[in-house]
Amino acid sequence: MPVDKKVSFSIWYVVLAIIAIVLVHDFIVATQKLEELPYSEFKALVAAGKVAEVSVTQQRVTGKLKSEEGAKEQKLFTTVRVEDPDLVKELSARTVTFSGVIESTFLRDLLSWVVPALVFVGIWFFVIRKFGQGQGGFMTVGQSKAKIYAEKDTKVTFADVAGVDEAKEELREVIEFLKTPEKFTRIGGKIPKGILLVGPPGTGKTLLARAVAGEAGVTFFSISGSEFVEMFVGVGAARVRDLFDQAKVKAPCIIFIDELDAIGKARGAGPMAHEEREQTLNQLLVEMDGFDPRIGVILMAATNRPEILDPALLRAGRFDRQVLVDRADKIGRLAILRVHAKQVVLGPDADLEVIAAMTPGFSGADLANIINEATLLTVRRNKEQVGHSELQEAVERVVGGLEKKNRVLNKMEKERVAHHEVGHALVALSVPGADPIQKISIIPRGIAALGYTLQLPTEDRFLMTKTELENKIAVLLGGRIAEELIFAEASTGAQNDLVKATDIAKSMIKSYGMSDKLGTVTLDRERQPLLMQIQAPQEKGDYSEETAREIDCEVRRIIDEQYERVKRLLAERKAALLEGAKRLLDQEVISGSDLKAIMDKY
Repeated sequence: MPVDKKVSFSIWYVVLAIIAIVLVHDFIVATQKLEELPYSEFKALVAAGKVAEVSVTQQRVTGKLKSEEGAKEQKLFTTVRVEDPDLVKELSARTVTFSGVIESTFLRDLLSWVVPALVFVGIWFFVIRKFGQGQGGFMTVGQSKAKIYAEKDTKVTFADVAGVDEAKEELREVIEFLKTPEKFTRIGGKIPKGILLVGPPGTGKTLLARAVAGEAGVTFFSISGSEFVEMFVGVGAARVRDLFDQAKVKAPCIIFIDELDAIGKARGAGPMAHEEREQTLNQLLVEMDGFDPRIGVILMAATNRPEILDPALLRAGRFDRQVLVDRADKIGRLAILRVHAKQVVLGPDADLEVIAAMTPGFSGADLANIINEATLLTVRRNKEQVGHSELQEAVERVVGGLEKKNRVLNKMEKERVAHHEVGHALVALSVPGADPIQKISIIPRGIAALGYTLQLPTEDRFLMTKTELENKIAVLLGGRIAEELIFAEASTGAQNDLVKATDIAKSMIKSYGMSDKLGTVTLDRERQPLLMQIQAPQEKGDYSEETAREIDCEVRRIIDEQYERVKRLLAERKAALLEGAKRLLDQEVISGSDLKAIMDKY
């Protein structure tokens, strides 16, 4: 929990206070039992000798009546004064004790001027306070909005972080420095001022930073880069200064800035400079240069876009150590799944190793989502334990999206989708090195998929050959060609397949140098669009129009070659295509082994 807690203020407190004052006033008036009398009735009571005493002011006459026999209290009364010269004579004649009172207007003035002013000030304070809450309070707009976690509040250690063993080893010396700084300073060593965690989204960069603080047992300052920049000029720089001032007081400690690229973009990269963001970045650079690392303040930051950061941030003496937090391999994925499955009741058939093998390229957040989705499925099915079927279905849900069983397809569309998906699967089963077929379905999933063929690799791959890329293109073309073979024309259902196939062919030519005609050169330089600019889609790169034409011809050649190859392959397996599609229409879902058995018959 954060150390600092703000006291909330509500207008209802003011309303309740006003109501309470009114009720107290009414109670006091009621206890006095002051009866309002007409002036004529008051004169009649004086004439009857029933008035004991009166007090006369400029506006009113207040008094007491004589107590009647047996009565314990004297009745009080008041009446509006009327200009009456004979009143004093009548009171004297009836031996009524009377006195004149100079009326004080202080209370009336207070109620008429001061109280409304106080109410106005209260409302103004409330409005300003509410307006400034988005900036941390109107008068505290320049103060840091970092969440501060004390030593015992972090509650995250390296035991809670899995799949990034190399990154943890890189950060162990930071923990050692925070625990025993004299061990380093004794021989003149300096710990890096800044540590930049780089990696794709969901790989656990923030969790790793908190784990470092938890292992070292130090205060942890956590803030997002976007929280520095507000609508007011100079706020970001002020918050940076305040953050470092607080950290120096709490040293040893860790400052963690998430999404550093929000304030750390390269300066002057576009035609429109963002002055406030640049001022914030300049102040951050100044603070990093100004503090002594020996006091025990470690600055950590995370980003998934290191290429757009300002070079001044990455030089030695600032963020001089970059730690890669990448997607985990199979062993790492298994460790992550086990960490997230600690709080889940797994069934005896639940095999996390199989799930780890099915999920190459998944981040830690994706794997955590799989465990959660499997748990929700288990509860929905009224089971007490998470089984392997729930885990597999959770993987499919994360990969393909939610099943849309209510989406009704007409008979013709259903037949097209069935032949389309079986076409994909048959080609994948026929070409060497293709990823295994897990499932074929004509149940719509996600936003636009009317059916899907689930291929899940069983091992991590870091390199691909030219033949393997061509086989991927062949599998992608299988659906469209199956439609043409059975229905004599294609449909719009293959759009996404064509996009992927074309992208692979372009990469083979432009990036990987897999063209005999163009040679072993790369023609695709990675260019980052400038700030506030969008890269032109028609940009061809650093090559001539003639080369661009040759690239287009080579892409078309690759696609055409695989098209003819798949067309011959499916024509040979037309019987298997028809039988597989018929079974898929009947069952809606078939496994890869079922289709393999059908294919082996022919």
